[in-house]
Amino acid sequence: MSDLGLRGTQVHCRLHIIFSARGQKVSKTTKRKCAFMSFLTTLGVGVVVVAVLLGIYVNFPPPQLSPQLQQWKDRGEYHSFKGHQIFYIDERGDAKSKEVLLMMHGYPTMSYDFSKMWKDLKGEFGRLIVLDFLGFGFSDKPAGHNYSVMEQADIAEHLMGHLGIDTVHILAHDLGDTYAQEVLSRYEDRLRDGQDGGLEIESVCLMNGGMFPETNHPTPNMKLMLKPYLKYPIGMFSNRFMFKRGLSSVFGPNTQPTPEDLSDFWAATRYNEGNFALPRLIDYILERAANKDRWTGALQNTRLPIHVIYGPADPINPPPFIDFYKKTVPRGSITVLGKDISHYPLWEDPQGVFAAYKQFIDKVRDEM
Repeated sequence: MSDLGLRGTQVHCRLHIIFSARGQKVSKTTKRKCAFMSFLTTLGVGVVVVAVLLGIYVNFPPPQLSPQLQQWKDRGEYHSFKGHQIFYIDERGDAKSKEVLLMMHGYPTMSYDFSKMWKDLKGEFGRLIVLDFLGFGFSDKPAGHNYSVMEQADIAEHLMGHLGIDTVHILAHDLGDTYAQEVLSRYEDRLRDGQDGGLEIESVCLMNGGMFPETNHPTPNMKLMLKPYLKYPIGMFSNRFMFKRGLSSVFGPNTQPTPEDLSDFWAATRYNEGNFALPRLIDYILERAANKDRWTGALQNTRLPIHVIYGPADPINPPPFIDFYKKTVPRGSITVLGKDISHYPLWEDPQGVFAAYKQFIDKVRDEM
């Protein structure tokens, strides 16, 4: 629309307002032009508001790490994988045993999830290792990266090789369960093919993860992030209020994280601009469906001890999971925690999880 035409429309709209006030009739053409002008004005104001808010958000500094989160970071080191820096903690345990425990965290959090159990676990193992997978926590979060379960399994195996570790027990949660299933699948492939080398596994314990697509129910926000055209906008407009609300929804009603907990989780997510990585990391849901036979088959066919520690108030993996797991993995065992424990049992009930895990690992040792 030319400047002359725009001015003409504005004059018509002013006349429309005057005539309407006097009760005089106005042509339909003038009404349409005025409605269009009103739409353009509203749209323009909206664009300006969004641009201002976006500018504030993009330039708003990420939150500072709390003292406890900074201490966790200070305990770790970095390992280079294909040019990416992977954060990990490698500590000697208090046990005389030489057994190594490898822990795998879930989505959207990090290695810090295991902090509440760390002291107890140190009493059971000779060495504890936990890492932030690529895109999480204190590890690199490359923009535009195509994150995959296969690559994350590569990272775990590469780190173990770097540290000179050839045998581990695995304790995993949520998305970490899927990483563990792929590492287990590779172990089973080597056994089947008679290949030497590679990471040996002594036991696998999983917590509240989408081991089976049939019993996994992603949240509405997770489903939105699966849509390619929404990934960037969601990442761009992610904020602590949305994050905290979403994370709190998968905790039990009586085991909610504290405001300080939520601030720590968000600070770790925002570290290295991780809010942009979250929508790209979510494609693991699609990978689970594509690799269902492989990853379910690994649990079914392995002769290794398999155990699940499960919080039954989980909205993502609700209680029908229990019977499905027992039917699908008849050799596996399961501990069902208290009725109020939900998707984050290692944070909601660390003592209960440790007690269940110790009972499992003691049985594994007795049968070795």
